Amino acid sequence: MDSYNTKNLFRLIGEDKTGKVKRLLDFSSRPKDIANPWYTGNFDVTYEDIVEGCEALLNFLWLTL
Repeated sequence: MDSYNTKNLFRLIGEDKTGKVKRLLDFSSRPKDIANPWYTGNFDVTYEDIVEGCEALLNFLWLTL
């Protein structure tokens, strides 16, 4: 999910008062949007960002559950 997606989601659900809506890389040490490879052509970079975000999310879940 990128900032564009979160803005659209907030239009549907309203304000996220509890801070539950997060982008995948918000769980990593590099919180940022994941670039859309359709526009950038950098499929490898997008893949690496997704892997990093998934690993960070799993680590977050492991530590909090």
